[in-house]
Amino acid sequence: MRRVLLLAALTLCMPVMSWANSTVTFTNTGGKITLGTGNTLKLSNSLLTSFTSFSGVTTTGKLGAVSFTTGALTSGTIGGGGTFGAGGSFTIAGNGSNGIPKGILFTGTFTGPVTWTKNPQPRGNFTYTLNGIVTGTLSNGAMASGGTVQFTFDVPNFQQFSSSVRLNNGITNVTVPEPGTLGLLGTGLIGIAGLVRRKMKS
Repeated sequence: MRRVLLLAALTLCMPVMSWANSTVTFTNTGGKITLGTGNTLKLSNSLLTSFTSFSGVTTTGKLGAVSFTTGALTSGTIGGGGTFGAGGSFTIAGNGSNGIPKGILFTGTFTGPVTWTKNPQPRGNFTYTLNGIVTGTLSNGAMASGGTVQFTFDVPNFQQFSSSVRLNNGITNVTVPEPGTLGLLGTGLIGIAGLVRRKMKS
């Protein structure tokens, strides 16, 4: 009987554990990163090409758009690579195709420093990598946080970035943490199972 009660309690906790740290992945291609006002970077016209849901199902196609604006440059230089402060915005929108909802899929902001790394390439060219942490809300209202990495094409004319560069591709992973209420429910169920076990021993 004790085993049955413990197994029942653990079974009730399983949805809590399986829902914790669920991740969705967005992939984007193309668009342009430009220098914004106040030494910020802005991505526009990047196509959302892939969406992987909580269940692990991946949908591809022309699904929507990804855009962002960073906070202001806090160290380094635009051309040589540097760090941008938290702030700005990060938005992923669906266009209603291939079963992806139309409207905002994720909206948030950069919550930590954003690194802008200059990568030397053959023949004297450069590419840049943008890497940052984002936190915001999914379309279902769930809070989510994660990271984004965006890769540029070569800066043209053998120069450093100064005003704009085409984006090659990017990937954004955001995770929904275990909700506090479900965590409390799981803890409570385990506590009850412990009490029942103790009572049955005596």
